[in-house]
Amino acid sequence: MSKKLKIIILLIVVIAVGWGIGKYTTPSPSASDSSGSNINVQDDLQAKPGEDGNSTEEGITDPVVANPSNTTDPSDPSEPDNDGKGNSTDDSFKEPDSIAVMVNKEYGLPENYKPTDLVYPEVRFTFKEKIEKRMMRKEAAEALEKLFAGAEEDGIYLAGVSAYRSKETQTRLFNRYVKKDGEELARTYSAVPGYSEHQTGLAIDVSGSDGKCAAESCFGGTKEAEWLAQHATEYGYIIRFPEGKQDITGYKYEPWHIRYVGKDIATYIADKGITLEEYYDVVPVSK
Repeated sequence: MSKKLKIIILLIVVIAVGWGIGKYTTPSPSASDSSGSNINVQDDLQAKPGEDGNSTEEGITDPVVANPSNTTDPSDPSEPDNDGKGNSTDDSFKEPDSIAVMVNKEYGLPENYKPTDLVYPEVRFTFKEKIEKRMMRKEAAEALEKLFAGAEEDGIYLAGVSAYRSKETQTRLFNRYVKKDGEELARTYSAVPGYSEHQTGLAIDVSGSDGKCAAESCFGGTKEAEWLAQHATEYGYIIRFPEGKQDITGYKYEPWHIRYVGKDIATYIADKGITLEEYYDVVPVSK
């Protein structure tokens, strides 16, 4: 075989080998696309109770709890205004341990939830016993002590009526109201078990020190109610179910029910004249 022919054959072999290597080492576009881009690896945290298909006793659906890794600060109302709304894109309000947690007819608490920092606030109550309904979460309790002290400086003497309430207690109360008034009417003034703000340890019903009109509509015309409406936000509290907002909150006007959300959110809500539902843009609630 001539030298020239050998060189030609060698060149052909080299070219063939190089082509084969390129063919089997070039990434396939379809393989790259299937590396996870079409896989939903995050649970849907937007679903409302009932949408996940899980249900509990008495037809009550399991509440949805947001991802605890959410690091957005719910107490910062510096988000876009959204026509009077606050953090409409912030999901941290679903976190049960958040001071700004949303609990209403749509958003509930985890099964058997109980705050880990419950304390007895050093304020006047309409009863003397140190029992469950006297407790509140520590931050809310400290703010309540300042609120009561501020009221007394203005000659207003308040008393606590009912603060923390376990799911078991709420169940007994709700069933009693249903037996008395029927479920439809009971739902306008009492929460379904697992969906009560009292279970968060951040809400409390208050009255005057004499206990008159405690948790009754007649409290609305008292000097104590007027003081709360004007000054509660200074201590991080809001009137949770304000007058004229039943279609939004799902509950009738309760001037005695105050809820701790922190000063920033409380001030924002008061300035805008909105509810916590409107602040988070989660309206309307179901009836």
